Amino acid sequence: MRVLGIEGTAWAASAAYHDTATDEVSIETDAYLPESGGIHPREAAEHMREAIPSVVETALDAADGPIDAVAFSRGPGLGPCLRIAGTAARALAGSLDVPLVGVNHMLAHAEIGRHRSGFASPVCLNASGANAHVLGYTNGRYRILGETTDTGVGNALDKFTRHVGWSHPGGPKIERAAAEGEYVDLPYVVTGMDFSFSGIMSAAKAAVDEDIPVEDVCFSLQETVFGMLTEVAERALSLTRSSELVLGGGVGQNARLQEMLETMCEARGADFFAPEARFLRDNAGMIAVLGAKMAAAGDTIAIADSRVDSGFRPDDVPVTWREDSGGRATTEERRNGTARETGSVDAYQGAEATVEIAGNHVVKRRRPKAYRYPELDERLRRDRIVQEARLTSAARREGVPTPVVHDVDTHEAALTLERVGECDLREIVESGDDDSDATAARGGQEVRMVAEHLATLHAAGFVHGDPTTRNVRVSAPSASGGGDEGDGDVGDELTYLIDFGLGYHTDSVEDYAMDLHVFERSLDGTAAAPDPLRAAFEEGYEEAGNPDVLDRLREIEGRGRYQ
Repeated sequence: MRVLGIEGTAWAASAAYHDTATDEVSIETDAYLPESGGIHPREAAEHMREAIPSVVETALDAADGPIDAVAFSRGPGLGPCLRIAGTAARALAGSLDVPLVGVNHMLAHAEIGRHRSGFASPVCLNASGANAHVLGYTNGRYRILGETTDTGVGNALDKFTRHVGWSHPGGPKIERAAAEGEYVDLPYVVTGMDFSFSGIMSAAKAAVDEDIPVEDVCFSLQETVFGMLTEVAERALSLTRSSELVLGGGVGQNARLQEMLETMCEARGADFFAPEARFLRDNAGMIAVLGAKMAAAGDTIAIADSRVDSGFRPDDVPVTWREDSGGRATTEERRNGTARETGSVDAYQGAEATVEIAGNHVVKRRRPKAYRYPELDERLRRDRIVQEARLTSAARREGVPTPVVHDVDTHEAALTLERVGECDLREIVESGDDDSDATAARGGQEVRMVAEHLATLHAAGFVHGDPTTRNVRVSAPSASGGGDEGDGDVGDELTYLIDFGLGYHTDSVEDYAMDLHVFERSLDGTAAAPDPLRAAFEEGYEEAGNPDVLDRLREIEGRGRYQ
């Protein structure tokens, strides 16, 4: 199949020719670069209008035979730019009398990494100008496991460089300046697998205004922002049991970000792949490659229905072109404990810590992260181990089942805890392929219990911070109703919350709603049938918690990129 791809989401007017027989990809790009400031939508659209005909002509000249389909970036992006590229694609498909394919730009970033790496079902970290998110694939759809709660990573970096008077794009200039810098402390904001850049950018601007050398601020921006992205990528690998990670997006060209991700994956025994630079920045090559896969699957679009969508989210797209198992571990892998966990059943590696099981005790060690700057890493490990011990005990005093904390070693960032539960909640909710009716019923009961526990924490004035299906331990049901109680009897509860390292005290409805949001994201990424579990979870919280929190949850969901 020979496919012509057209990219026009923002700054890059691009066209590409892709021949699936040879896997050849020829890309022609004419980039818009503003003289000052950031991207101006009107100027970008004017550039797109002028540049698209010439890049399309060049791409067609590279074609070795007739074109079988035309693919275009349907969104997300700047509306005026998308419409110009879309009009060109429609006209070309009509004149050639070939199918038209509307491609999600962010899925193209993910799929070009999967295509070039040969990975089966990787997690994808997309780090681009207007976006930053981590994607996992399950049940025929890409799921957003975590994303920025404010602005895209590239846009955030550009805001800083505009503040210091540097021209667009800012990322490469930060990378060059960082080579001469030293570390200064900046805010580090991670909630579950979501993250925020507004606080760190405000702090970085203030630091420059206070005469801290710009090279030091640039160095610290990279260490902090990319450390956050690497942490959430590792958490996504752990949650989904994947051992493959691909990188997408223009910011992914940064050598320090690639180094961090490579180091993290090596420590986990995972494989990492970053496409060559021409496939990381916005380009029509990735549009053509995914467009060919979609066209081969019959996933085309009528010209009359091909309106562009500036708010086209990757999790809105049914995936028709993949024939793998759906990205979930098999039943045998789960039962044997070999699905992307390292070590034996008595010792394994989670996202942040190694866990050793000895009888009724668990020793949890937050090992140094080689990818993080040492001073930042030491602070995070120490603060999180102390917070975990305090909030684990505080939750237990409120009647929420948690492990008993036996010992805290701040020097080694280690906790000794009571061993609780039979398995992670993840083991239950992802088991849609065996005993599905019984599993679904039990999963619904367990998520309702999680909702009740979170409501109790919120009423007491603190959040868990990372309530995922991995951080809920479930005991074996018994006829007598008794559970694993341990010291400090909490009754016959069977569902335990663990790993409070990202928790904190707060009276904010926003923070409570983010707790619910994180849990529901984890259901999307791990459950065989997430929708009924989400409904059961919200019903449980509605009965036990503050209804204002659920109202705020709806607002948070609506704030996702391009919603």
